[in-house]
Amino acid sequence: MSVSTAFIFFLLAAAPDEDLETDDLARRIRDGDREAFRTFFERHHGRLLGYVRSRGVPREAAEDLVQNAFVYLWQHRKRIDPNQSLRAYLFRIGYTRAVNHHRDAERVDPDADPQAAAPSPDTPEDDVLTAELRDQIDAAVAHLPERRRTVFELCFLHGLPYREAADALSITRKTVENHMRLALQDLRQALTDD
Repeated sequence: MSVSTAFIFFLLAAAPDEDLETDDLARRIRDGDREAFRTFFERHHGRLLGYVRSRGVPREAAEDLVQNAFVYLWQHRKRIDPNQSLRAYLFRIGYTRAVNHHRDAERVDPDADPQAAAPSPDTPEDDVLTAELRDQIDAAVAHLPERRRTVFELCFLHGLPYREAADALSITRKTVENHMRLALQDLRQALTDD
């Protein structure tokens, strides 16, 4: 089955969801409201798990890392700044834990390829896109430079707004914008060539 270039461009041009956490929810969690934390957990557990798995962490390890990220967030809730994105803070924790996981795994087996054992993340797009399109996109994304790929995954695949991705990666919003622009150019070129 051939995937049309127009469909691929439509997919790549779609804007990420801007569902930001409210200041009130962050304040409630900071103040120890377990129900607010449960709401936040239910909204973001799956997305964070998908993100950590997309970073090449096997499912079982990813589930542990995500669980630990939420535990860390709860234990350090007094540090929450309601004026900053709570979701970006969570993804920063997840990103750091994934990086640390790879570093630790490399110490055990320096010749291991962390991407080799990683299945593709379970996302709603998997239900909609054909296997051929998914393979084309995965291959094109895999060839992006590391930082550009990370920004693309956070913003496009996981729906973080640019501001939150910038916070999660400790870079400027302008840097995120530049990486996204270049990533989309690279992906359009790669997918058009196929």
